[in-house]
Amino acid sequence: MITKDELNRLKQENLSELYKLLNGSQENREVLFVLENLGSLPNGFDGDVFVPFTRHPNDDIRFWAVKNIGKVADEGDLKLLNDAAQHDSDSMVRREAISSIGRMRSPKAKKILSSFLSDADPKVVLQAIRGLLVFKGDAEIQNKLLQLKDHPNETIQSVIRREFSKNEKSSSAEPHPVSPEFLRDVVVQGDVREVLKYVPDESLHLTFTSPPYYNARDYSIYVSYNAYLDFLEEVFNEVHRVTKEGRFLIVNTSPVIVPRVSRAHASKRYPIPFDLHARLVNIGWEFVDDIIWLKPESSVKNRNAGFLQHRKPLAYKPNAVTEYLMVYRKQTDQLLDWNMRQYDWDTVEESKIKGDYETSNVWKIDPTFDRVHSAVFPLELCNRVVKFYSYKGDLIFDPFGGSGTLGKAARNLNRHFFLTEQEPKYVERMKADLGKTNLFQGESARFLTLEEFAVERAKEKP
Repeated sequence: MITKDELNRLKQENLSELYKLLNGSQENREVLFVLENLGSLPNGFDGDVFVPFTRHPNDDIRFWAVKNIGKVADEGDLKLLNDAAQHDSDSMVRREAISSIGRMRSPKAKKILSSFLSDADPKVVLQAIRGLLVFKGDAEIQNKLLQLKDHPNETIQSVIRREFSKNEKSSSAEPHPVSPEFLRDVVVQGDVREVLKYVPDESLHLTFTSPPYYNARDYSIYVSYNAYLDFLEEVFNEVHRVTKEGRFLIVNTSPVIVPRVSRAHASKRYPIPFDLHARLVNIGWEFVDDIIWLKPESSVKNRNAGFLQHRKPLAYKPNAVTEYLMVYRKQTDQLLDWNMRQYDWDTVEESKIKGDYETSNVWKIDPTFDRVHSAVFPLELCNRVVKFYSYKGDLIFDPFGGSGTLGKAARNLNRHFFLTEQEPKYVERMKADLGKTNLFQGESARFLTLEEFAVERAKEKP
């Protein structure tokens, strides 16, 4: 069996021996080894040596034969590659044939590549797009590519949008790192839907919230589950509007049980994170990650009591020790690097995560209990989210402010906070912590009614 060193020597010093090796080898393993390890090919390499392997019964050998033909970059091979792209039985070989055609950057390839824009395999289409983008200055090619903006495949849509909207700027009047001053370190008492009407487009950098439970607590009563989801959709649609391009929304939810009305009836479990997800994506939030918040079993309600006694199948109910942090990004054609480049060097350096950090999507954090609020964010949970998904000086929002833990985390980590909360007793609870002097700004938080907030907004307008 030939080695990589021997193969490189033949490639550099004795091509005729290399051709003989390929032509004479009958063992699939050796052929595949040679084809995989050829690397870049010298000028004048005879690509015809690969042609017989494009008809080989082994899919991997055909793939590497097509890939190496592409390296030779001989326009005379366009027909061969086109045939492989059209008729090969293996999708990977088809895609590589299109890629090899595209890498030639030959004007003769435009017609071939264009013919694959309607292929049933989205990855073949994507390879054809990549090859044609070299010629997107050609009006005919540009027109064909733009027709794909409504393609059923979301990745194809995203590529076309990104390639043809690179020069479009964000609609925000403020520079990306900047937020409106009247929103900074403010708590507004009122219905979040009414409050957000006064918030300008693209004002917020991060939203982290835990919505009210569906009819499982005394502070959240909705006429139906659909009405509850409609309410959340309305809120997060407005949050989308006021979030800066490419920034994050993180929603902490879990399935919730509505207790049975009597022993003659069953309780009902609602899968809130899963039902809410589709609505968020519809709004324009792009799903990024799911993080599991894992709590100690001793801290949650025991659902095993009955099953522990009788052990009868069908009655098993596991203790619910997890909640979901569903991570979304405001849909954009900009990569994350674009968001990062909006900040100056000092801000980026000061915002870097120092020391150990959680590498998995399972966060083991003890819950927090409060005498006033029955569902309080642990400070550690807020600290992690704020550190991982924002920069110093950013504006962090919680539409259901509760006890104000997110505000504390934002303040401690040199971010600004903007919170809304409808319940007066929770606003009073926040005043105990957030009403203290803000060491970051040298000021205490401002607590406003909806009417006072509307006046502040009016002052801000030109």
